[in-house]
Amino acid sequence: MIVTRHSKYCQCGRKKMKQTNFPSVFLGILACCALSVIAEDRYQFFTWEITQGTISPLGVPQPGILINGQFPGPTIEAITNDNILVNVINKLDEKFLLTWSGIKQRRTSWQDGVSGTNCAIPPNSNWTYKFQTKDQVGTYTYFPSTKIHKASGGFGGFNIAQRSVIDIPYPAPDAEFTLLIGDWYTTSHKVLRRILDAGRSLPNPNALLINGQKDAAVFTGEAGKTYKFRVSNVGVATSFNLRIQGHSLKLIEVEGAHTLQESYESFDVHVGQSATFLVTLSQPTSDYTIIASSRFTDSIVLTTTATLRYAGSNTITSLSLPSGPEANDVAWSIKQARTIRLNLTANAARPNPQGSFHYGTIPVVRTLQLANSKATINGKLRYAVNGISYLNPKTPLKIADWFNISGVFDLNTIKDVPPSPGTLAKQGTSVVGFTLHDFAEIIFQNNEKFIQSWHMDGSSFYIVGYGDGVWNSDSRKTYNLVDGITRHTIQVYPNSWSAIRVSLDNKGIWNLRSAIWERRYLGQELYLRVWNDVQSVYTESNIPPNALFCGKAKHLH
Repeated sequence: MIVTRHSKYCQCGRKKMKQTNFPSVFLGILACCALSVIAEDRYQFFTWEITQGTISPLGVPQPGILINGQFPGPTIEAITNDNILVNVINKLDEKFLLTWSGIKQRRTSWQDGVSGTNCAIPPNSNWTYKFQTKDQVGTYTYFPSTKIHKASGGFGGFNIAQRSVIDIPYPAPDAEFTLLIGDWYTTSHKVLRRILDAGRSLPNPNALLINGQKDAAVFTGEAGKTYKFRVSNVGVATSFNLRIQGHSLKLIEVEGAHTLQESYESFDVHVGQSATFLVTLSQPTSDYTIIASSRFTDSIVLTTTATLRYAGSNTITSLSLPSGPEANDVAWSIKQARTIRLNLTANAARPNPQGSFHYGTIPVVRTLQLANSKATINGKLRYAVNGISYLNPKTPLKIADWFNISGVFDLNTIKDVPPSPGTLAKQGTSVVGFTLHDFAEIIFQNNEKFIQSWHMDGSSFYIVGYGDGVWNSDSRKTYNLVDGITRHTIQVYPNSWSAIRVSLDNKGIWNLRSAIWERRYLGQELYLRVWNDVQSVYTESNIPPNALFCGKAKHLH
């Protein structure tokens, strides 16, 4: 259901102009105009029933998590500044939360939908998310944020189109397609969770899927027309490379940022990332193969396909299938990643050019060096960041912070730099404190042989560099401080580092986590507390009236 409210061009008060003193009328008109501006942002209402059902993405029945009976869940099609209300009815036999990946949730981490900000929705109850796609445009996703539910479904696309008054920096496509691509297990999330709880690593995924199907999805277009392909990695562990037989991929946007429009024969998308391409149907009428194959997987390469069908086609093209890079070719992927650059002259959700924020000239007030590591704690497998393996408290951090509930977290658990080599990891609730509007540098150091993927809620960041080995201060000489791309998820290659810079201008408590779910579930995450001592709805919304309470805050009902 969509409700759109339009202004009346500030007509209220005009008929009474001659009968009322000017100041009163003027103030009335101003008030009317203010209300009208607010009213122009439309509302979208959704009711989603979360159930467990039987699905067969690999031809064998297995349990899956459905939204309104769908797998994957419905795609939200929004416009910049839409107000989104989603009433989630939990019909599962366990608690459930959804998070909105990349949606910045301006001034309200209350709606973020992770354990640090929200109590989970109990079985046979409901909770309504309410947030605005404020000043955002691009390709995003949503997914369950707890208990590895994502491995069984519950995810979907979230696309935000620009308002009609804002130009797009490319020819308008004739139509668009949403491609949700990710790895898949035939094992249920409950079994996967028991494996991790027992202190063991997960097995390799069984397959890759495109929109919940293996080798079956079909996307139909007309010869000569150009289509927007919105592509997201909705998997739990695996990067993939995307390519289309006989067609190039013109990159136009990643996670809300318009890019320089480079064309690629194939493109890497890492766990949690999204990218948008223009594809022109310039070949003879036929069927062409869309291929996704796994990257950085040592033991086996997973591949899935879909069909790009020209309308009226009844043949399969004779063109050879395109090959992607070698599965473990890190250098190829780094080289490509460095070509993804910000289109400085393009508008985004606002009319001002994307390059008007000169991030390279802003002084850094704090640097975090975050090193991930594998650990054994109490005889079980865990993962740590700077020697701390995150432990979820029963009370959400945001609720504890708002109501000054002691004993939930402190700001001294985790340090800004990794511990000395050989230091044993321990469990703790890691929260790093920042002052609102701090400009920070964060270094992700990966000393392992596996690729990492990190996601930040609440803010987009500038990717300024990738490099081999161990980061040091001289590494800054290699930074891109002019047109680095902004996004909310960054890959960190094996035995390498990645660097970002970010303006922390969104007050709240925000999750910084591994997008690889085994690691996140076993402790590779932390939270950023962005705070100042001024309580104002202009910087942070009040706690919502429908907030759920749990843990030490349970009595606040």
